[in-house]
Amino acid sequence: MFGPFRATSPLSGGLLWKIPFRLSAPQKARQRKRLRAVDTVIATIDTALRKQGSSLKEVERWKAEMPREEEMRPKDKYTVFDRKEKRYRKGIHSE
Repeated sequence: MFGPFRATSPLSGGLLWKIPFRLSAPQKARQRKRLRAVDTVIATIDTALRKQGSSLKEVERWKAEMPREEEMRPKDKYTVFDRKEKRYRKGIHSE
């Protein structure tokens, strides 16, 4: 449609395209809190299964392969892999 009411992409106009380059301190704090919440869920599941005398191979694999929040590098905490990006990493806030 032509004229003043043509369809435009919301990310190409106005203030919506301004995604900040880096995370703010509160955003980083919330991300660390989410990562710690995942760690506590895994720990809770593991302790509950140990009390029953059993285990799940998925939980054991998670504990062996995935680092806890305090063991992670900042690069891994605040970015995700994206094969379309130039350096294969994308900030978590720009999803």
